Amino acid sequence: MTRATPTQYANPGPLGLMGFGVTTVLLNLHNAGWIPMGSAILAMGLVFGGLAQIMAGLLEYPKGNTFGLTAFTSYGAFWLSLVALVCLPQVGLMPASTPALMAAYLFMWGIFTLILFIGTLSASRALQVVFGSLVILFMLLAAAERSGNPALTVIAGYEGIFCGFSAIYIAMAEILEFQFGHAVLPLGLMRRPRASQPIGAL
Repeated sequence: MTRATPTQYANPGPLGLMGFGVTTVLLNLHNAGWIPMGSAILAMGLVFGGLAQIMAGLLEYPKGNTFGLTAFTSYGAFWLSLVALVCLPQVGLMPASTPALMAAYLFMWGIFTLILFIGTLSASRALQVVFGSLVILFMLLAAAERSGNPALTVIAGYEGIFCGFSAIYIAMAEILEFQFGHAVLPLGLMRRPRASQPIGAL
């Protein structure tokens, strides 16, 4: 097994991508109508999608990876905020958000993700797929909330499952590359000389 040397930092990318991907798939299995909403989804969002992603983002800081830091900590915060949006009304701390407010919440996350997607144009094709499909997911969910059309939620669910598995694929590729010492799964790399590479561009 390959070991990190004292001067080599481990790659936090797979942790963040797995936290994002697994949690996204689980939630969107619910949106697609396959499973009910329950504590398993909320716990996954709190711990793996939320805290683990934030941890991965902070670990990108000493590597000088601004993209990884921004993406992982932001989406970790997204999952924490989403769990709060579900749980706070249940315990009576604040009223539930209206559909219009939830649509605005999801739309703004879509705009933020679009900015990051533009950044992936200098990264791997696989990472472009993750962020491009995530933009579509947020916009579909925002439209579903705004219109009240359940069919849009189901469509978003299937699209979100694809998005989540695309992130899991990159995480798997990076883990296997580290373990075997060479690329195992293709990512569609775009090699450019730079001080640091975004997540998914290794």
